[in-house]
Amino acid sequence: MPRILSLLRRPFVVDLRALALLRIGVAAVVLLDVIIRSTDLEAHYSNMGVLPLHVLYQYCWSPYQFSLHAASGLWQMQGVLFLLEALGAVALLLGYHTRLATFITWLLLVSVQNRNPLIGQGGDDLLRMLLFWALFLPWGRMYSLDARGRERPARLTYFSAATVAYIVQIALVYWCTALLKNAPEWTTEGTAIYYALSLDQVLMPGGRLLYPYSKLLYWLTFATYYTEWLLPFALFIPFRVTWWRLFFVGVMYLFHFGISLTLFVGLFFLINMASVLGLLPPVAMNWLDKRLALGTQRLGPQVAARFERLRPHLARLRLPLRVRIEPAFQLTERRWVLLRNLRNAAVTVLLGYVIWWNLDSVNQPSLYMSQPLRWFGYLFRIDQHWGMFAPAVFKDDGWYILDGTTTQGQHLDLNRRGRPTTYAKPASVVSLFKNDRWRKYSENYLFVSNEYMRPYYCNYLLRIWHEDPANPPLRRLEVIYMKEVSLPNYQVSTPKREVLCVCEAEQPVASNLNRTAETAP
Repeated sequence: MPRILSLLRRPFVVDLRALALLRIGVAAVVLLDVIIRSTDLEAHYSNMGVLPLHVLYQYCWSPYQFSLHAASGLWQMQGVLFLLEALGAVALLLGYHTRLATFITWLLLVSVQNRNPLIGQGGDDLLRMLLFWALFLPWGRMYSLDARGRERPARLTYFSAATVAYIVQIALVYWCTALLKNAPEWTTEGTAIYYALSLDQVLMPGGRLLYPYSKLLYWLTFATYYTEWLLPFALFIPFRVTWWRLFFVGVMYLFHFGISLTLFVGLFFLINMASVLGLLPPVAMNWLDKRLALGTQRLGPQVAARFERLRPHLARLRLPLRVRIEPAFQLTERRWVLLRNLRNAAVTVLLGYVIWWNLDSVNQPSLYMSQPLRWFGYLFRIDQHWGMFAPAVFKDDGWYILDGTTTQGQHLDLNRRGRPTTYAKPASVVSLFKNDRWRKYSENYLFVSNEYMRPYYCNYLLRIWHEDPANPPLRRLEVIYMKEVSLPNYQVSTPKREVLCVCEAEQPVASNLNRTAETAP
């Protein structure tokens, strides 16, 4: 029996150094996310932007959600919260008070995601879940400021219910997205990648190079589908775990690096690449340790000197915590074992809930999760849906024209910095988006279910335009979508002009034109 249990545990044993790499990777992505989001403080998170608080509460809110960012509509308050999240991410990156830094970073990430769900993408769910499971993982034991002055752990391998949850979560991402891809273009026709690269809104230079080769796209479609469906099984093979882990991480890095070269998906590929760092086996970490040791020998004296100058300041920060916390938590070994067992039991229940949620998301009627049971998922944001390009790829492609009419009757396109309006297709549609958050917003802007958001965007554009005295005053603005449906076999459709919203004399009128509600990353 012990041998069987040992065999079952093997796939879920991780290296503490790999967990530290996971911490560093996740913290770096969070920091990058904060930087990108902060460029749109007013537009995306204030009452002067595209989603004022009263609209958020009316259309996008659940009574079980929370958001510190929704406590104020001022962009200045958002700036303070963004700064706090950045500080939490830096502390997490350095491994300084790691458990507290993890909690603060998770709390503020959930808060900012809840503030504007119209700009969220699939990678946000994964980033949120990585931080959630990390609350139960010792990812600050190595490569951290917390580890300085402490003895190196006698065992560098670690197993708990949290490691099981982390690995199962990674598998669920790919299994669920494969199960949701049930359209013929994924399962039988092999045209999904062709249609994905037909979307000018997300097409990157690498995708342009691949697009003319239909046979290659056919095989890439099935390669993508079966990679997502079959590869996660490698994580649960109890034999030759090291080899299978290296294989999984290597394929995932190639897979997401390829996505980054062909499709504009924001931080999606970086989040996925960071998510598998905790899977690296001891043999990989031993190799990395040697390289780090060489680097430490070269930079060690300089780093040590700087750290010694900072040590008094860090000591003053840590002393109050030691005084308050250490006496209160001097537990016997028996109580530590009890707490550890309670933690493992709690994580097991949470993992069961997450698995149930995912099974329900792929439409299993016999496992249907009733609405009263969903409050917990919404409260702690362990709700998730992995419908990337599922069940089918968008067919309604196109580009935006923000047609402003001046008081002199001239037509200017605000989407092209006030140049004369033209209906000709831009050479690069994807370059019209400031970042992936705006691309996702423009995608949601098309859905008829989101019709309420159209006037706010229109009025925001008018206000921003008129804040620059160099711009000629406008009396009217039309948000136009040039709809270009993707056709099979490289056929080209004629773009169709659709007016989504009109702002005139501060009285916006939204149209009923819509787009089918499919999902993309």
